[in-house]
Amino acid sequence: MRARSPGAVGGAGRRLRRLAALAAALSLTATGCYRGAGGSGDSGHDGLHTLNVLMVNNPQMVDLQRLTAEHFTKETGIRVHFTVLPEDDLRDKMSQDFSSQAGQYDVASLSNYETPIYARNGWLAPLGQLAAKDREFDQKDILAPVRSSLTAADGEVYAEPFYGESSFLMYRKDLLKAAGLTMPARPTWTQVASLAAELDGSRKDLKGICLRGQPGWGQLTAPLTTVVNTFGGTWFDKDWKAGVDSPQFARAVRFYVDLVRAHGEPGAPQAGYTECLNAMQQGKVAMWYDATAGAGSLESADSPVAGRIGYAPAPVERTRSAGWLYTWAWGIQKASTHRSAAWRFVRWASGKGYEQLVGRELGWSRVPGGKRASTYRDPAYRKTAGAFAAATERAITSARPDDPGVQPRPAPGIQFVGIPEFSDLGTKVSQEISSAIAGKQSVADALRTGQRLAREVSDAYTAR
Repeated sequence: MRARSPGAVGGAGRRLRRLAALAAALSLTATGCYRGAGGSGDSGHDGLHTLNVLMVNNPQMVDLQRLTAEHFTKETGIRVHFTVLPEDDLRDKMSQDFSSQAGQYDVASLSNYETPIYARNGWLAPLGQLAAKDREFDQKDILAPVRSSLTAADGEVYAEPFYGESSFLMYRKDLLKAAGLTMPARPTWTQVASLAAELDGSRKDLKGICLRGQPGWGQLTAPLTTVVNTFGGTWFDKDWKAGVDSPQFARAVRFYVDLVRAHGEPGAPQAGYTECLNAMQQGKVAMWYDATAGAGSLESADSPVAGRIGYAPAPVERTRSAGWLYTWAWGIQKASTHRSAAWRFVRWASGKGYEQLVGRELGWSRVPGGKRASTYRDPAYRKTAGAFAAATERAITSARPDDPGVQPRPAPGIQFVGIPEFSDLGTKVSQEISSAIAGKQSVADALRTGQRLAREVSDAYTAR
Protein backbone atom coordinates (compact mmCIF):
# COMPACT_ATOMS: atom_id res chain seq x y z
CA MET A 1 0.00 0.00 0.00
CA ARG A 2 1.26 3.07 0.64
CA ALA A 3 -1.16 1.63 3.10
CA ARG A 4 -3.43 4.25 4.44
CA SER A 5 -6.99 5.01 5.23
CA PRO A 6 -9.14 6.99 2.79
CA GLY A 7 -7.70 10.32 1.71
CA ALA A 8 -8.74 13.89 1.91
CA VAL A 9 -11.62 15.55 0.14
CA GLY A 10 -11.40 16.78 -3.44
CA GLY A 11 -12.98 19.80 -5.13
CA ALA A 12 -16.53 21.06 -5.23
CA GLY A 13 -17.47 19.04 -8.32
CA ARG A 14 -16.18 15.87 -6.73
CA ARG A 15 -18.17 16.53 -3.57
CA LEU A 16 -21.33 17.05 -5.58
CA ARG A 17 -20.82 13.77 -7.43
CA ARG A 18 -20.21 11.94 -4.20
CA LEU A 19 -23.26 13.46 -2.55
CA ALA A 20 -25.38 12.41 -5.52
CA ALA A 21 -24.10 8.86 -5.23
CA LEU A 22 -24.70 8.86 -1.48
CA ALA A 23 -28.22 10.13 -2.01
CA ALA A 24 -28.82 7.23 -4.35
CA ALA A 25 -27.42 4.85 -1.75
CA LEU A 26 -29.69 6.24 0.94
CA SER A 27 -32.70 5.99 -1.33
CA LEU A 28 -31.95 2.38 -2.15
CA THR A 29 -31.29 1.55 1.48
CA ALA A 30 -34.55 3.12 2.55
CA THR A 31 -36.70 1.39 -0.03
CA GLY A 32 -34.90 -1.95 0.08
CA CYS A 33 -36.22 -2.70 -3.40
CA TYR A 34 -32.99 -2.79 -5.39
CA ARG A 35 -31.78 -6.23 -6.42
CA GLY A 36 -28.92 -5.45 -8.78
CA ALA A 37 -28.48 -6.00 -12.48
CA GLY A 38 -27.43 -8.89 -14.62
CA GLY A 39 -27.82 -12.63 -14.28
CA SER A 40 -25.46 -15.17 -12.75
CA GLY A 41 -22.51 -13.60 -14.51
CA ASP A 42 -21.12 -16.96 -15.72
CA SER A 43 -20.80 -16.70 -19.46
CA GLY A 44 -18.73 -19.83 -19.81
CA HIS A 45 -16.11 -17.88 -21.79
CA ASP A 46 -14.40 -15.95 -19.00
CA GLY A 47 -10.93 -17.02 -20.08
CA LEU A 48 -11.47 -15.26 -23.39
CA HIS A 49 -12.42 -11.95 -21.80
CA THR A 50 -10.51 -9.06 -20.33
CA LEU A 51 -11.44 -8.19 -16.77
CA ASN A 52 -11.79 -4.51 -15.97
CA VAL A 53 -10.41 -3.78 -12.52
CA LEU A 54 -10.77 -0.39 -10.81
CA MET A 55 -7.95 0.01 -8.33
CA VAL A 56 -6.55 2.54 -5.88
CA ASN A 57 -3.04 3.79 -6.65
CA ASN A 58 -1.32 2.66 -3.44
CA PRO A 59 2.14 1.08 -3.86
CA GLN A 60 1.03 -2.48 -3.04
CA MET A 61 -1.63 -2.22 -5.75
CA VAL A 62 0.94 -0.98 -8.24
CA ASP A 63 3.07 -4.01 -7.35
CA LEU A 64 0.09 -6.23 -8.15
CA GLN A 65 -0.38 -4.50 -11.49
CA ARG A 66 3.26 -5.25 -12.35
CA LEU A 67 2.91 -8.94 -11.46
CA THR A 68 -0.47 -9.69 -13.02
CA ALA A 69 0.40 -10.32 -16.67
CA GLU A 70 3.46 -12.43 -15.96
CA HIS A 71 1.73 -14.60 -13.38
CA PHE A 72 -2.09 -14.42 -13.24
CA THR A 73 -2.67 -13.99 -16.99
CA LYS A 74 0.02 -16.50 -17.87
CA GLU A 75 -1.58 -19.08 -15.55
CA THR A 76 -5.24 -18.46 -16.41
CA GLY A 77 -5.36 -16.82 -19.84
CA ILE A 78 -7.49 -14.04 -18.32
CA ARG A 79 -6.29 -10.58 -19.27
CA VAL A 80 -6.72 -7.74 -16.80
CA HIS A 81 -7.15 -4.07 -17.67
CA PHE A 82 -6.48 -1.85 -14.67
CA THR A 83 -7.85 1.63 -14.09
CA VAL A 84 -5.63 3.02 -11.33
CA LEU A 85 -6.79 6.19 -9.53
CA PRO A 86 -6.19 8.19 -6.35
CA GLU A 87 -8.57 7.30 -3.54
CA ASP A 88 -11.08 10.10 -3.93
CA ASP A 89 -11.28 9.67 -7.70
CA LEU A 90 -11.60 5.92 -7.25
CA ARG A 91 -14.51 6.31 -4.85
CA ASP A 92 -16.32 8.72 -7.15
CA LYS A 93 -15.99 6.44 -10.16
CA MET A 94 -16.82 3.30 -8.19
CA SER A 95 -19.92 4.77 -6.58
CA GLN A 96 -21.20 5.94 -9.97
CA ASP A 97 -20.60 2.60 -11.71
CA PHE A 98 -21.71 0.30 -8.91
CA SER A 99 -24.77 2.30 -7.83
CA SER A 100 -26.09 2.28 -11.40
CA GLN A 101 -24.93 -1.32 -11.95
CA ALA A 102 -23.46 -0.15 -15.25
CA GLY A 103 -21.02 -3.05 -15.21
CA GLN A 104 -18.08 -1.11 -16.58
CA TYR A 105 -15.84 -2.61 -13.91
CA ASP A 106 -15.92 -6.27 -12.92
CA VAL A 107 -13.79 -5.84 -9.80
CA ALA A 108 -12.97 -2.81 -7.67
CA SER A 109 -10.80 -2.15 -4.65
CA LEU A 110 -13.08 -1.01 -1.86
CA SER A 111 -12.68 -0.77 1.87
CA ASN A 112 -14.51 -2.05 4.92
CA TYR A 113 -16.27 1.32 4.97
CA GLU A 114 -17.97 0.85 1.58
CA THR A 115 -18.45 -2.93 1.64
CA PRO A 116 -21.45 -3.17 4.03
CA ILE A 117 -23.10 -0.15 2.40
CA TYR A 118 -22.67 -1.51 -1.12
CA ALA A 119 -23.78 -4.98 -0.03
CA ARG A 120 -26.93 -3.61 1.60
CA ASN A 121 -27.87 -1.99 -1.68
CA GLY A 122 -27.29 -5.10 -3.80
CA TRP A 123 -24.31 -3.73 -5.70
CA LEU A 124 -21.87 -6.56 -4.88
CA ALA A 125 -21.85 -10.23 -5.80
CA PRO A 126 -21.76 -12.50 -2.71
CA LEU A 127 -18.47 -14.37 -2.30
CA GLY A 128 -19.11 -16.55 0.74
CA GLN A 129 -19.98 -19.79 -1.05
CA LEU A 130 -17.16 -19.37 -3.56
CA ALA A 131 -14.64 -18.87 -0.76
CA ALA A 132 -16.04 -21.72 1.34
CA LYS A 133 -15.73 -24.21 -1.54
CA ASP A 134 -12.18 -23.09 -2.32
CA ARG A 135 -9.93 -24.98 0.12
CA GLU A 136 -6.77 -23.47 -1.32
CA PHE A 137 -8.07 -19.96 -0.65
CA ASP A 138 -8.68 -20.78 3.04
CA GLN A 139 -11.21 -18.19 4.20
CA LYS A 140 -10.69 -19.15 7.85
CA ASP A 141 -7.05 -18.02 7.62
CA ILE A 142 -8.18 -14.40 7.22
CA LEU A 143 -7.88 -12.54 10.53
CA ALA A 144 -11.28 -12.52 12.24
CA PRO A 145 -11.76 -8.72 12.57
CA VAL A 146 -10.87 -8.21 8.91
CA ARG A 147 -13.14 -11.05 7.80
CA SER A 148 -15.97 -9.71 9.94
CA SER A 149 -15.58 -6.17 8.58
CA LEU A 150 -16.24 -7.46 5.05
CA THR A 151 -19.29 -9.47 6.09
CA ALA A 152 -22.68 -7.79 5.81
CA ALA A 153 -25.56 -7.93 8.27
CA ASP A 154 -27.01 -10.91 6.37
CA GLY A 155 -23.92 -12.95 7.27
CA GLU A 156 -22.65 -13.06 3.69
CA VAL A 157 -19.08 -12.20 2.68
CA TYR A 158 -19.02 -9.51 -0.02
CA ALA A 159 -15.31 -8.70 -0.38
CA GLU A 160 -11.93 -10.32 0.17
CA PRO A 161 -9.03 -8.37 1.67
CA PHE A 162 -5.88 -7.37 -0.16
CA TYR A 163 -4.24 -6.00 2.97
CA GLY A 164 -5.34 -4.87 6.41
CA GLU A 165 -4.16 -2.44 9.01
CA SER A 166 -4.77 -1.09 12.48
CA SER A 167 -2.96 1.79 14.17
CA PHE A 168 -0.18 2.02 16.73
CA LEU A 169 2.42 4.39 18.11
CA MET A 170 5.80 4.36 16.35
CA TYR A 171 8.71 5.92 18.22
CA ARG A 172 12.47 6.35 18.01
CA LYS A 173 13.95 4.03 20.61
CA ASP A 174 17.35 5.69 20.39
CA LEU A 175 15.99 9.19 20.96
CA LEU A 176 13.99 8.13 24.00
CA LYS A 177 17.03 6.37 25.44
CA ALA A 178 19.25 9.39 24.85
CA ALA A 179 16.71 11.58 26.67
CA GLY A 180 16.46 9.13 29.57
CA LEU A 181 12.84 8.30 28.76
CA THR A 182 10.95 5.00 28.65
CA MET A 183 7.91 4.18 26.55
CA PRO A 184 5.24 2.47 28.68
CA ALA A 185 4.14 -0.96 27.48
CA ARG A 186 0.57 0.33 27.10
CA PRO A 187 0.82 4.13 26.95
CA THR A 188 -1.98 6.55 27.68
CA TRP A 189 -2.41 9.72 25.67
CA THR A 190 -1.48 11.70 28.78
CA GLN A 191 1.84 9.85 28.92
CA VAL A 192 2.41 10.34 25.20
CA ALA A 193 1.85 14.09 25.54
CA SER A 194 4.39 14.20 28.36
CA LEU A 195 6.94 12.29 26.28
CA ALA A 196 6.32 14.59 23.31
CA ALA A 197 7.04 17.62 25.47
CA GLU A 198 10.32 16.10 26.73
CA LEU A 199 11.48 15.06 23.25
CA ASP A 200 10.50 18.29 21.50
CA GLY A 201 13.75 20.20 20.92
CA SER A 202 15.93 17.57 22.61
CA ARG A 203 17.84 17.63 19.33
CA LYS A 204 18.04 20.42 16.78
CA ASP A 205 14.88 20.67 14.66
CA LEU A 206 13.31 17.63 16.38
CA LYS A 207 9.59 17.74 17.18
CA GLY A 208 7.93 15.46 19.69
CA ILE A 209 5.23 13.81 17.58
CA CYS A 210 3.56 13.74 14.18
CA LEU A 211 -0.24 13.62 13.98
CA ARG A 212 -2.35 14.10 10.87
CA GLY A 213 -3.80 17.58 10.49
CA GLN A 214 -4.72 17.43 6.81
CA PRO A 215 -8.49 17.65 6.21
CA GLY A 216 -10.26 14.51 5.07
CA TRP A 217 -12.48 11.85 6.61
CA GLY A 218 -9.62 9.39 6.16
CA GLN A 219 -6.85 11.83 6.98
CA LEU A 220 -7.27 13.94 10.14
CA THR A 221 -10.61 12.37 11.06
CA ALA A 222 -9.22 8.82 11.21
CA PRO A 223 -6.69 9.17 14.07
CA LEU A 224 -8.72 11.88 15.75
CA THR A 225 -11.79 9.64 15.99
CA THR A 226 -9.77 6.95 17.79
CA VAL A 227 -8.76 9.62 20.32
CA VAL A 228 -12.41 10.66 20.66
CA ASN A 229 -13.40 7.03 21.27
CA THR A 230 -10.89 6.41 24.04
CA PHE A 231 -11.63 9.78 25.70
CA GLY A 232 -15.25 8.63 25.99
CA GLY A 233 -16.82 10.53 23.09
CA THR A 234 -18.78 9.43 20.05
CA TRP A 235 -20.10 11.03 16.87
CA PHE A 236 -23.59 9.63 17.58
CA ASP A 237 -25.06 7.76 20.52
CA LYS A 238 -27.18 4.63 20.08
CA ASP A 239 -30.28 6.77 19.45
CA TRP A 240 -28.52 8.85 16.78
CA LYS A 241 -28.12 11.89 19.01
CA ALA A 242 -25.16 13.90 17.69
CA GLY A 243 -22.33 14.17 20.21
CA VAL A 244 -19.74 16.41 18.55
CA ASP A 245 -20.25 19.12 21.16
CA SER A 246 -20.29 16.73 24.14
CA PRO A 247 -17.70 17.30 26.90
CA GLN A 248 -15.91 14.05 26.04
CA PHE A 249 -15.68 14.81 22.31
CA ALA A 250 -14.58 18.37 23.01
CA ARG A 251 -11.91 17.24 25.50
CA ALA A 252 -10.47 14.80 22.95
CA VAL A 253 -10.34 17.39 20.18
CA ARG A 254 -8.80 20.04 22.44
CA PHE A 255 -6.17 17.51 23.53
CA TYR A 256 -5.33 16.56 19.93
CA VAL A 257 -5.20 20.16 18.70
CA ASP A 258 -3.14 21.34 21.67
CA LEU A 259 -0.68 18.44 21.32
CA VAL A 260 -0.03 18.91 17.64
CA ARG A 261 0.17 22.70 17.97
CA ALA A 262 2.60 22.53 20.90
CA HIS A 263 4.82 19.60 19.97
CA GLY A 264 3.77 18.42 16.51
CA GLU A 265 5.29 18.68 13.07
CA PRO A 266 5.67 21.97 11.20
CA GLY A 267 2.90 22.53 8.68
CA ALA A 268 0.56 20.24 10.61
CA PRO A 269 -2.67 21.53 8.97
CA GLN A 270 -1.39 20.15 5.64
CA ALA A 271 0.24 16.99 7.03
CA GLY A 272 -1.32 13.61 6.29
CA TYR A 273 -0.04 10.05 6.26
CA THR A 274 2.65 10.66 3.65
CA GLU A 275 3.98 13.82 5.27
CA CYS A 276 4.24 12.14 8.69
CA LEU A 277 5.93 9.08 7.18
CA ASN A 278 8.51 11.33 5.52
CA ALA A 279 9.06 13.30 8.73
CA MET A 280 9.63 10.09 10.69
CA GLN A 281 12.03 8.67 8.10
CA GLN A 282 13.96 11.93 7.94
CA GLY A 283 14.40 12.08 11.72
CA LYS A 284 12.32 15.23 12.13
CA VAL A 285 9.90 13.74 14.68
CA ALA A 286 10.41 11.35 17.59
CA MET A 287 6.97 9.69 17.56
CA TRP A 288 4.18 9.05 15.10
CA TYR A 289 0.69 7.68 15.75
CA ASP A 290 -0.76 6.24 12.55
CA ALA A 291 -1.46 3.14 10.45
CA THR A 292 0.43 -0.06 11.25
CA ALA A 293 1.24 -0.25 7.54
CA GLY A 294 3.70 2.61 8.00
CA ALA A 295 6.08 0.23 9.75
CA GLY A 296 6.96 -1.55 6.51
CA SER A 297 8.28 1.69 5.04
CA LEU A 298 10.13 2.65 8.23
CA GLU A 299 11.88 -0.73 8.34
CA SER A 300 12.62 -1.05 4.62
CA ALA A 301 16.19 -1.57 3.50
CA ASP A 302 16.52 2.01 2.24
CA SER A 303 14.99 3.67 5.32
CA PRO A 304 17.45 5.82 7.34
CA VAL A 305 15.66 4.87 10.59
CA ALA A 306 15.35 1.10 10.05
CA GLY A 307 16.11 -0.78 13.25
CA ARG A 308 15.63 2.32 15.42
CA ILE A 309 11.85 2.21 15.72
CA GLY A 310 9.80 0.82 18.59
CA TYR A 311 6.10 -0.02 18.37
CA ALA A 312 3.56 0.51 21.14
CA PRO A 313 -0.22 -0.06 21.14
CA ALA A 314 -2.51 2.80 20.18
CA PRO A 315 -2.59 5.12 23.21
CA VAL A 316 -5.70 4.94 25.41
CA GLU A 317 -7.47 6.88 28.13
CA ARG A 318 -10.77 5.22 29.08
CA THR A 319 -10.81 2.16 26.82
CA ARG A 320 -8.66 -0.98 26.85
CA SER A 321 -7.64 -0.56 23.20
CA ALA A 322 -7.90 2.17 20.59
CA GLY A 323 -6.41 0.93 17.33
CA TRP A 324 -8.51 1.34 14.20
CA LEU A 325 -9.38 -1.29 11.61
CA TYR A 326 -9.06 -0.75 7.88
CA THR A 327 -8.68 -2.94 4.84
CA TRP A 328 -8.45 -2.43 1.13
CA ALA A 329 -10.33 -5.35 -0.38
CA TRP A 330 -11.70 -6.68 -3.68
CA GLY A 331 -15.40 -6.61 -4.49
CA ILE A 332 -17.10 -8.01 -7.59
CA GLN A 333 -19.84 -5.89 -9.13
CA LYS A 334 -23.11 -7.78 -9.20
CA ALA A 335 -23.70 -6.64 -12.79
CA SER A 336 -20.46 -8.18 -14.01
CA THR A 337 -20.93 -10.75 -16.75
CA HIS A 338 -17.53 -12.29 -15.99
CA ARG A 339 -17.95 -13.31 -12.37
CA SER A 340 -16.11 -16.63 -12.66
CA ALA A 341 -13.04 -14.88 -14.05
CA ALA A 342 -13.46 -12.10 -11.49
CA TRP A 343 -13.43 -14.63 -8.63
CA ARG A 344 -10.27 -16.23 -10.04
CA PHE A 345 -8.61 -12.82 -9.94
CA VAL A 346 -9.84 -12.10 -6.40
CA ARG A 347 -8.72 -15.47 -5.04
CA TRP A 348 -5.28 -14.93 -6.63
CA ALA A 349 -4.85 -11.35 -5.40
CA SER A 350 -6.08 -12.14 -1.87
CA GLY A 351 -4.55 -15.59 -1.58
CA LYS A 352 -1.57 -17.01 0.30
CA GLY A 353 0.21 -17.73 -2.96
CA TYR A 354 0.24 -14.06 -3.91
CA GLU A 355 1.97 -13.13 -0.66
CA GLN A 356 4.62 -15.76 -1.36
CA LEU A 357 5.01 -14.40 -4.89
CA VAL A 358 5.60 -10.85 -3.65
CA GLY A 359 8.08 -12.11 -1.07
CA ARG A 360 10.09 -13.95 -3.72
CA GLU A 361 9.86 -11.36 -6.49
CA LEU A 362 9.84 -8.02 -4.67
CA GLY A 363 10.93 -8.68 -1.10
CA TRP A 364 9.04 -9.56 2.07
CA SER A 365 8.82 -5.96 3.25
CA ARG A 366 6.44 -5.34 0.32
CA VAL A 367 4.05 -8.18 1.12
CA PRO A 368 0.47 -6.85 1.54
CA GLY A 369 0.06 -8.16 5.08
CA GLY A 370 -2.45 -7.52 7.80
CA LYS A 371 -5.03 -9.99 6.55
CA ARG A 372 -3.92 -13.61 7.07
CA ALA A 373 -2.87 -15.41 10.25
CA SER A 374 -0.49 -17.59 8.24
CA THR A 375 1.52 -14.51 7.23
CA TYR A 376 2.55 -13.97 10.83
CA ARG A 377 3.66 -17.58 11.18
CA ASP A 378 5.80 -17.47 8.02
CA PRO A 379 9.51 -17.58 8.97
CA ALA A 380 10.57 -15.61 5.90
CA TYR A 381 8.09 -12.83 6.64
CA ARG A 382 8.94 -12.72 10.34
CA LYS A 383 12.64 -12.50 9.53
CA THR A 384 12.07 -9.30 7.57
CA ALA A 385 9.13 -7.87 9.51
CA GLY A 386 10.12 -9.09 12.96
CA ALA A 387 10.32 -5.58 14.41
CA PHE A 388 6.64 -4.88 13.84
CA ALA A 389 4.88 -8.12 12.81
CA ALA A 390 3.70 -9.17 16.26
CA ALA A 391 2.63 -5.63 17.18
CA THR A 392 0.66 -5.33 13.94
CA GLU A 393 -1.11 -8.66 14.42
CA ARG A 394 -2.02 -7.76 18.02
CA ALA A 395 -3.36 -4.38 16.92
CA ILE A 396 -5.58 -5.89 14.22
CA THR A 397 -6.87 -8.81 16.28
CA SER A 398 -7.72 -6.53 19.23
CA ALA A 399 -9.67 -4.02 17.11
CA ARG A 400 -13.33 -3.74 18.10
CA PRO A 401 -15.29 -2.04 15.30
CA ASP A 402 -18.65 -2.87 16.88
CA ASP A 403 -17.66 -1.59 20.33
CA PRO A 404 -14.80 0.94 20.03
CA GLY A 405 -15.74 3.29 22.86
CA VAL A 406 -17.47 3.41 26.22
CA GLN A 407 -21.07 3.49 25.01
CA PRO A 408 -23.23 1.68 22.40
CA ARG A 409 -23.13 3.01 18.83
CA PRO A 410 -25.79 3.02 16.09
CA ALA A 411 -23.35 1.88 13.37
CA PRO A 412 -20.02 0.00 13.28
CA GLY A 413 -16.63 1.57 12.73
CA ILE A 414 -13.66 2.72 14.79
CA GLN A 415 -12.09 5.59 12.83
CA PHE A 416 -15.30 6.18 10.88
CA VAL A 417 -19.05 5.77 11.31
CA GLY A 418 -20.33 3.12 8.92
CA ILE A 419 -23.00 5.19 7.18
CA PRO A 420 -22.94 6.74 3.67
CA GLU A 421 -23.10 10.29 4.99
CA PHE A 422 -19.92 10.02 7.03
CA SER A 423 -17.49 10.63 4.18
CA ASP A 424 -18.98 14.09 3.70
CA LEU A 425 -19.60 14.78 7.40
CA GLY A 426 -16.15 13.61 8.50
CA THR A 427 -14.44 15.70 5.85
CA LYS A 428 -16.38 18.87 6.63
CA VAL A 429 -15.76 18.59 10.36
CA SER A 430 -12.08 17.83 9.74
CA GLN A 431 -11.81 21.07 7.77
CA GLU A 432 -13.05 22.96 10.81
CA ILE A 433 -10.64 21.18 13.17
CA SER A 434 -7.71 21.60 10.78
CA SER A 435 -8.51 25.30 10.82
CA ALA A 436 -8.24 25.21 14.62
CA ILE A 437 -4.85 23.49 14.34
CA ALA A 438 -3.80 26.32 12.03
CA GLY A 439 -4.91 28.83 14.68
CA LYS A 440 -7.58 30.34 12.45
CA GLN A 441 -10.43 29.59 14.85
CA SER A 442 -11.03 28.11 18.29
CA VAL A 443 -11.80 24.45 18.97
CA ALA A 444 -15.14 25.59 20.42
CA ASP A 445 -16.07 27.29 17.14
CA ALA A 446 -14.96 24.26 15.13
CA LEU A 447 -17.09 21.92 17.23
CA ARG A 448 -20.08 24.24 17.15
CA THR A 449 -20.07 23.97 13.36
CA GLY A 450 -19.37 20.24 13.60
CA GLN A 451 -22.35 19.65 15.87
CA ARG A 452 -24.65 21.46 13.47
CA LEU A 453 -23.44 19.29 10.60
CA ALA A 454 -23.73 16.10 12.65
CA ARG A 455 -27.24 17.05 13.75
CA GLU A 456 -28.32 17.30 10.13
CA VAL A 457 -27.31 13.66 9.71
CA SER A 458 -28.82 12.53 12.99
CA ASP A 459 -32.13 14.27 12.21
CA ALA A 460 -32.41 12.29 8.99
CA TYR A 461 -31.95 9.01 10.85
CA THR A 462 -34.23 9.76 13.78
CA ALA A 463 -36.97 10.84 11.38
CA ARG A 464 -37.08 7.41 9.69
